[in-house]
Amino acid sequence: MIGPLVGAGIGLLGGLGLVLIVSRLRARRITLDQRLAPYLRPQRTASALLGEPVARGPLTTLERLAAPFMADGVRLVGRVGSPTADVRRRLVRAGRSESVEQFRAGQVVGGVLGLAAGLTLALALAATRHTATPALVVLVGICGVTGLLARDWLLTRQVRAREARMLAELPTIAELIALAVTAGEGATGALERVVRTSHGELTAELARTLADARSGTPVTTALDRLASRTGLAPLARFAEGVAVALERGTPLADVLRAQAQDVREEGRRSLMESGGRREVAMMIPVVFVILPVTVVFAVFPSLVVLRVGL
Repeated sequence: MIGPLVGAGIGLLGGLGLVLIVSRLRARRITLDQRLAPYLRPQRTASALLGEPVARGPLTTLERLAAPFMADGVRLVGRVGSPTADVRRRLVRAGRSESVEQFRAGQVVGGVLGLAAGLTLALALAATRHTATPALVVLVGICGVTGLLARDWLLTRQVRAREARMLAELPTIAELIALAVTAGEGATGALERVVRTSHGELTAELARTLADARSGTPVTTALDRLASRTGLAPLARFAEGVAVALERGTPLADVLRAQAQDVREEGRRSLMESGGRREVAMMIPVVFVILPVTVVFAVFPSLVVLRVGL
């Protein structure tokens, strides 16, 4: 049983490697640009001895050998996985600085680890329970796909957790800015004071907005970028309200307090809706578990008495 399973696993990994090698050979076709590059390449103007030293070692050699196959795997995951624009958008919303290629490389590593774990589990099941070979091959494939998709799922969960923290911080930050504006600070000064005296996910985004404003970008444009970087409608309304108040000269403190009150009301509504859904979900164990047990406890003594009487 173990022999056919090992053969199937080796065949699966060999087929995956063959696909990567074929795609790599196709990618190695020399184009006209590559042929002309050595003749058109600009000459080096500095000595190569002044450059950074190249790291050497067994791990560096292994990375160089695995780099072509990793690149092919990244392209394959990019074709079958989530769209690149969606991944880039979620990386920005999660506050992560890694690129899409680095994220794809992590997905490839997760898929390989999933295949290795699935193969180990399949070998253990074949040795102990003598499970059929097709079922074990399917198990290995499921583990590989799970390892490939786990990183994408974790990114989505990280985005939701970060946006939930930002939504929880928004009313307090808005009231702090309103308090600073009431005390006589301008919009930029109020943002700087709040960024200095607080910390959190929303504070980090406001610090990035201040950096854009210091680099010469208008404050309204920086606030629009803040709204576009996040997927939260309340934060987009907050940025839009501040921008409109700055453009038209309306009282900024009143706008910020109204924004904070709206966010709190929306949080209260979402909490009530979540409570209503949980209440409906709680009826499932009551109807299908507790109620049948109660009926059994009520009917069983009567059945026993009837049997004794007969």
